[in-house]
Amino acid sequence: MNDQSTPYHGLTPDRILDIVESFGVEGDGRVLTLNSYENRVYQIGTVDGPPLIAKFYRPGRWSDGAILEEHRFVASLAEREVPVVAPLEIRGETLLHAGGHRVALYPRQSGRAPELLERRTLEWMGRFLGRIHAVGAIGSYRERPAIDIDTFGHEPREFLLASDFIAVELRQVWEGVSAQALEGVARCFARAGKVKQLRLHGDCHVGNVLWADDGPHFVDFDDSRTGPAVQDLWMLISGEREEMEQQLGWILSGYEDFHPFDRRELHLVEALRTLRLIHYSGWIARRWHDPAFPAAFPWFGSQRYWQDRILELREQIAAMDEGPLGSG
Repeated sequence: MNDQSTPYHGLTPDRILDIVESFGVEGDGRVLTLNSYENRVYQIGTVDGPPLIAKFYRPGRWSDGAILEEHRFVASLAEREVPVVAPLEIRGETLLHAGGHRVALYPRQSGRAPELLERRTLEWMGRFLGRIHAVGAIGSYRERPAIDIDTFGHEPREFLLASDFIAVELRQVWEGVSAQALEGVARCFARAGKVKQLRLHGDCHVGNVLWADDGPHFVDFDDSRTGPAVQDLWMLISGEREEMEQQLGWILSGYEDFHPFDRRELHLVEALRTLRLIHYSGWIARRWHDPAFPAAFPWFGSQRYWQDRILELREQIAAMDEGPLGSG
């Protein structure tokens, strides 16, 4: 297994092609690096067919069992004709091993970013998310964790406070504001009560949806976890409160054709947004040893960066004290 401090060292185009060809795929020499920080993802040109997508998994992030759980979930969606991009089975396996790397190969899915401000688009997205959750509700994960306050809030906060990334002059302010924000998250979860947990996409933002003539195709289930259904909905809405309520209504009008939605989960929208903000900063900090991260996030650790994060959390504290969407 590769050194986790430089997990992709030596992964040159020639090495990538050698690994992919060891799985029986004859490449034509073309290797295109796609946008991905957590893993490394490449489009591989082939001699006899369309390009393939090769995902090289980050060492140490998921166990083999957790990766295979995700593969099985996506395969079960594809079997039910839900438009997802499932890993290819090569010699009876979807998780492949070569040269100290774990790899999955995918068909290339073309498409564009969806127009999320259009009613027709959001209703269409809602229908397919309802179908994804209907399947997600009939099974469970054993290896993959849940989205909760500890793993997305307290743990990254403690990691950041134990590091030297936070600008010294803002450290005490961020410490206090982040603690206050997590108290607000806890109140939101308490107001929502015990809501159903199911298998989710987990990271359902516009970058993980490809829109083609036949509608949306959901890609990259790498962050799939167990959690409340609203986790896959809130990232698709934006704007002022009235706009978000309208957008959410369009999503749910399609969603509820295939799966029920518990309105109590609307208490969690701003809480989940808050957790994502804290988790994101912690994620960058945890990955700083990877040379791709300082290059991609050169402002991380600057005074301006932490000023902006403090402002975001203060805005979230106020938002979490408002009633849930649709209540006013």
